[in-house]
Amino acid sequence: MREARKQSGITKEITAHILRHSYATHLLEMGLDIMSVKDLLGHADIQTTLIYLHVAQSGRQKPFSPLDRLYGQ
Repeated sequence: MREARKQSGITKEITAHILRHSYATHLLEMGLDIMSVKDLLGHADIQTTLIYLHVAQSGRQKPFSPLDRLYGQ
């Protein structure tokens, strides 16, 4: 990993743990549910996974009624 970082010209330290955090955060930002992320990361406790919700930059959506989405409206 260090060699690949050097060859790419990236000066910031990169670790497998940082890649893991990035992966989880991007999955949440793309809409994957928190329980699926928990399972993918192998966390036993959901509290560990919930940390990623504070980091994810999920855009806020306008509130809606589930009835409005029933028939694809």
